[in-house]
Amino acid sequence: MQPQQQKQQQDRVRLEALRQQINHHNYRYHTLDDPEISDAEYDQLFRELQALEAQYPAWQREESPTRRVGNRGVSGFPSLRHTVPMLSLDNAFSADEVVAFDRRLRRLLDLGEQPLQYSAEPKLDGLAISLRYEQGRLCRAATRGDGEEGEDVTANVRTIAAIPHQLQGDGWPAALELRGEVYMEWAAFEQLNQRQQAAGASPFANPRNAAAGSLRQLDPEITATRPLTFFCYGVGAVVGGDLPTTHSGLLTALQAWGVPICPERRQLQGVAQLLDYYHQIGERRDQLGYAIDGVVYKLDRIDLQQQAGTAARAPRWAIAHKYPPPEVLTELLAVKWQVGRSGALTPVAQLRPVAVGGVVVSHATLHNPDEVARKGVEVGDRVWIRRAGDVIPELARVELDQRPTGRQAITVPSHCPACGAEVVQPPDMAVPRCSGGISCPAQQRGALKHFASRRAMAIDGLGDKLVQQLLAHQLVRDPSDLYSLEAASVATLPGLGERSAANLIAAINTSRQRPLARLIFALGIPGIGEEGARLLADQFGSLPALQVATLAQLSGELARGIGPIRAEAIVTFFRQPHNRAVVERLLAFGVNGAVVATAPATPAPTAVSGRRFVLTGTLPNLSREEAKAAIVAAGGRVTSSLSAKSDYLVIGAQAGSKLAQAERLGIAQLDEEGLLRLLAGRADWSDSSDG
Repeated sequence: MQPQQQKQQQDRVRLEALRQQINHHNYRYHTLDDPEISDAEYDQLFRELQALEAQYPAWQREESPTRRVGNRGVSGFPSLRHTVPMLSLDNAFSADEVVAFDRRLRRLLDLGEQPLQYSAEPKLDGLAISLRYEQGRLCRAATRGDGEEGEDVTANVRTIAAIPHQLQGDGWPAALELRGEVYMEWAAFEQLNQRQQAAGASPFANPRNAAAGSLRQLDPEITATRPLTFFCYGVGAVVGGDLPTTHSGLLTALQAWGVPICPERRQLQGVAQLLDYYHQIGERRDQLGYAIDGVVYKLDRIDLQQQAGTAARAPRWAIAHKYPPPEVLTELLAVKWQVGRSGALTPVAQLRPVAVGGVVVSHATLHNPDEVARKGVEVGDRVWIRRAGDVIPELARVELDQRPTGRQAITVPSHCPACGAEVVQPPDMAVPRCSGGISCPAQQRGALKHFASRRAMAIDGLGDKLVQQLLAHQLVRDPSDLYSLEAASVATLPGLGERSAANLIAAINTSRQRPLARLIFALGIPGIGEEGARLLADQFGSLPALQVATLAQLSGELARGIGPIRAEAIVTFFRQPHNRAVVERLLAFGVNGAVVATAPATPAPTAVSGRRFVLTGTLPNLSREEAKAAIVAAGGRVTSSLSAKSDYLVIGAQAGSKLAQAERLGIAQLDEEGLLRLLAGRADWSDSSDG
């Protein structure tokens, strides 16, 4: 193999590994509110992926995390689709990058050397939220989710005193979506953690986790006891009304209507003022009273925002300028290895307690053995600790001057500290894993919760509390034990009775007939999400066939899209005797282990086949999902972002900035009638409909 080909192959493997890593961390951050790495490390992974995709355009994919925002939740809330997508922000980490951002905007807008007007504000570290007001009354609230669809948290949001139920004054539009951040002030966060510890509960890692966990409680009464507050930073959909023509003017109008706006916002002109603002806020960061990780610069004129448009996942007219995390020096006393739900072993540094950013910390994540080796850290070293993004502290670097004698190397244990099973190191992965699988005590609770979750086997009533009770009373050890449960045994658990027990057994029995793809996902095979599980079910057809699949079959043509890393994880999972035993018991209990429905025949090619559609605005008759389903059924593709590769923009009411972007790019446009004509074969791609 030529050196260039070998380099490309290595880059391809790295690119796929980065996508998997980032998807995993998106899930931890947006869905579980439990991040494993700092914002700074996430940003580094994200930038590396962006660079590889830019270097190899042919490897870009619409499903790449660089083209998506966040993750959909799995907490049991109904879903709500955003009328206007909730985008993320690109990041800048240096003054040079801010200069480059300003230069790109002036070039894009053809403004030469004319200085641009900006609106700037701190970047709060909370949970993004969308609030819909109709006739001035709050009627709906949703989390950001994946940017297109979030969770309906209306009942919980109504408990937050800072959010008005009715807008004040007059002049507001008939329908108005506010975009902002639900957060928790530092003082309130510390008081909440004191109450958590007094009640014997685990403290929250940081204000962002506390805010997210509080807002996503299924019981609004619990949310009402949490000290949440809110700042608005913009708007989404607007119907029936005129708003100011600048972002700063918009925030002033919102404030007059009783909407909380950050008092640190400023109107600025040119890069020099942006950088001055960044340093001023940075100097007062610890006195603000709430967690921030940077400042945000937004083009002030809204017409110029619309002209600049958006990229795949972020507006071109705004950027977040991040602060470097603060660091302090302390001593590494020991290292303990924690075992997660998937069996991943994570080294955790035990530290001499030290105050970092106003919080005393005594432990920090070391992430994985590769990071330990890269940093060259040993037990006994003096180390610099930082709270990047105010998540769980991390060990930044070793103090190399005058290193102490008697240091001890940090080594991966050969056997799981929780169950004693062999520790394995999958190839091309940085994280060692316990081979105990779903029979490992450290993994049991998480494995059972995942198995019963809504997107897996969907066992109604089997939540975290009941899972803990079943384990504590030794009624179950792994998911297969659920199918031998008896109502009489369950009814003896605290807080349950005969009726609740009977309902649980009925829900467990119903789950036996879930599709094979749901069962594969429920097993918790490392790296196998819902899409990977569906692909495996379609390709192998049964769980026994998947169990005996070879590495060549899994990473080859038979399972295209799995890739070598996930293929190795599947083989390793089914190689463990305890995992095979659980699967065999599941099948023996009658859990569906095969694809029941016959796959539909491949549709004949149409004029729509392979064409890329983007939907914007509200169609008169079709919902967004109905239009998407019709396009996909005809062989087309629906993407969320508009680019030169798009073939058609389908427009409805309140089409927004995508319409102007399509006109600039020369992309043809269809209204609902034109779309239906095309799908029915009564139009072709030579039509030049503008709606």
